Amino acid sequence: MNPVIGLDVSKGESQVQAYLEKGMPYRKSFSITHDLDGLELLVKFLREVENHTGQKPPVVLEATGHYHIPVVQHLEQFQYLLIIVNPLIAYKAKSSSLRKVKTDAIDAVHLCELYYKEELDPYKKRGIQLLNLRNLTRQHEALYQSHILSLGMYIHLLLQYKEHLSKLKADFVLPHLSV
Repeated sequence: MNPVIGLDVSKGESQVQAYLEKGMPYRKSFSITHDLDGLELLVKFLREVENHTGQKPPVVLEATGHYHIPVVQHLEQFQYLLIIVNPLIAYKAKSSSLRKVKTDAIDAVHLCELYYKEELDPYKKRGIQLLNLRNLTRQHEALYQSHILSLGMYIHLLLQYKEHLSKLKADFVLPHLSV
């Protein structure tokens, strides 16, 4: 068996769908909340699938900004293989479907099907150094953009100053030359 769990994450809750094999769903999809009770219900379901198939199922979910973070943190404690999919890849997989119906339950099914179609990379937890480097890079970019903007304003002011200075110089020099 090749089980997988599709998790369509949204604000405050997720839709869960399990597949035992390609084209073989396990139970109906259901919804969990992102509180401790809901996450424990998810782990209980994952263990049920694990007991049924004899192997830990990977969990496929879309990157949803910060909504997926509590789910990921909770499942990491139990050492489940997490596959976080870029939303553009998930969208392209969904758009290949003939039926253009959008529900969270169908999205969870699409994530399971995507697991069987594509070679997906597992989620790698980023170390503190990488997160610091990413943060510093973003701060550097913001400072650089601010510097470029300030430089442009400075050049604009210099040109205005030069224009006013030449007018003053012309007003000051011309009357004195007529002597």
